[in-house]
Amino acid sequence: MEVANDFSKGSIPKTITRLAIPMIAAMLVNALYSVVDRIYIGHLDGVGKMALTGVGLCYPITLAVSAFSFLIGNGGGPLLSILLGKKDQRGAEKVLGNSLTLLVLLGIAVPAFCLWLRKPILYLFGASDVTYPYANAYITIYLMGSMAVMLTLGLNPFLNAQGYAKMGMMTVCIGAVCNIVLDPVFIFALHMGIRGAAIATILSQTVSAVWVLAFLLGKRNAIRIRIGNLALERKVVRRILGLGFATFIMNITEAAITAVFNASLKHFGGDLYVTVMTVATSVLQIIFMPLNGFAQGAQPVTGYNYGAKEYKRVKECFWFLVKVCGGYAALVWILVLLFPEPLIRMFNTDPALIRAAVPMFRIYFCMYVIMFLQMSAQNTFVAMGEAKKATFFAIFRKLILLIPLILILPRLGFGLPGVFAAEPVADTISAVTCFTVFLLTSYRKLDA
Repeated sequence: MEVANDFSKGSIPKTITRLAIPMIAAMLVNALYSVVDRIYIGHLDGVGKMALTGVGLCYPITLAVSAFSFLIGNGGGPLLSILLGKKDQRGAEKVLGNSLTLLVLLGIAVPAFCLWLRKPILYLFGASDVTYPYANAYITIYLMGSMAVMLTLGLNPFLNAQGYAKMGMMTVCIGAVCNIVLDPVFIFALHMGIRGAAIATILSQTVSAVWVLAFLLGKRNAIRIRIGNLALERKVVRRILGLGFATFIMNITEAAITAVFNASLKHFGGDLYVTVMTVATSVLQIIFMPLNGFAQGAQPVTGYNYGAKEYKRVKECFWFLVKVCGGYAALVWILVLLFPEPLIRMFNTDPALIRAAVPMFRIYFCMYVIMFLQMSAQNTFVAMGEAKKATFFAIFRKLILLIPLILILPRLGFGLPGVFAAEPVADTISAVTCFTVFLLTSYRKLDA
């Protein structure tokens, strides 16, 4: 049986674009889960601003759930691409089966742990007595149904890795459309408020999980789930976790960063600026998805050609990725800096919130343009199987640079703006360093 695509042939730009566009669409639609929830919640009569803050406080926990999903999916997916490049279909199916088992185990353990400690966690993340009831109402329901979230996010990369980018897009689109339809029903028509938003999200993710499982269990694709491959093998698990660890670190540290941001903002500015950060991260989710989607769309092509030792094509993948991501980042950067107010109004129209948010947006996003350097280099590290380098730069940006800057800059006389300025400072240092190291090390290996 032949695999879906032989990425060692044909036009690199056309192949990457064909894979990336559905992936970008899928990621954008996936972002709608939380963004649409926040838009509806932010417009609840009388309590919208505080309810929006409550959902923002839950964001680190939802990110943690996603991080464990990506640990498996973004480790197993690139590994599967490399094995397909080597024509090792049996090994690829073993990776898929082990990944499913790991997702189920984590889907039980992670939500149970978070439910047990949700109250101290939410207060640690910046909740107040006013905002905690909203945060607790949302996160309790979300965690009870988060197995579906983990299966959807963790298994979808295996569709993309086989070249089924459109099916991967459908996985997310089906759930997102359900969420958009169900949100107003549960939030407003059934008067369930913030609990309704969580129920709508979980029901929608369940539909997506059923879809992707049905596809991977079916006979349509060459690499599918088989019972004999579900038993965990140490070597396979180690390789999955090794490759997925960089993406896991990026997401789990994002959760830690959001928590540190919220705690610092509560100290220097109060609940209002926690809401500002909730809106800012919501906008960042939307504009970052095409950048991330295109970078991940290049991974199967890069990984396949690297496994097939087609190094000239690997270089072509990298430079095409740099050009496209750089152009997109520059365009979005200009638009956000020039027109922040319409973006803020999507979530809440409170005049005090808008006055506070506009100048902070311009600080927070002032160096977004440079992130294409890190996205291009880091995703190519992963595609080439260089997990240690990818992991280091994920840690470098988030833990070594950003968290200390969040804590230090406000205390060096910059005050509240210093909290928001930590992001662009860290982005600049990390992106330039990551890109430079890639060119001086991994890129040179391709000349051998």
